[in-house]
Amino acid sequence: MLPLEKAADMMGVPASKIVHLVRDGKLIALRSAEGRVIPGRYLDDDGRLNRFVPGITALLKDGGYSDEEIIRHLFDNDDTLPGRPIDCLHGHLAREVMRRAQAMAL
Repeated sequence: MLPLEKAADMMGVPASKIVHLVRDGKLIALRSAEGRVIPGRYLDDDGRLNRFVPGITALLKDGGYSDEEIIRHLFDNDDTLPGRPIDCLHGHLAREVMRRAQAMAL
């Protein structure tokens, strides 16, 4: 988990950018003893925000899923995928994960 300020530093953007993404429903921030944090897996290896994370988050929110349900969906193992959906968003199965999220949101 990354505090918003640290995530912003890693991404090379102001912390307000992260706050806006959270407020606009494109990222989910959780509360911790350190303040608001985002999962480090939201970022690619180069420190950039994974391009699919805002889309899948907004898609599932628009479909009526709660923040907790979205986090659970992204970070729980899926037996029909090789691992967790969040990990697949970093590889060649990203479009499949997005397609499944679209079907879930209907």
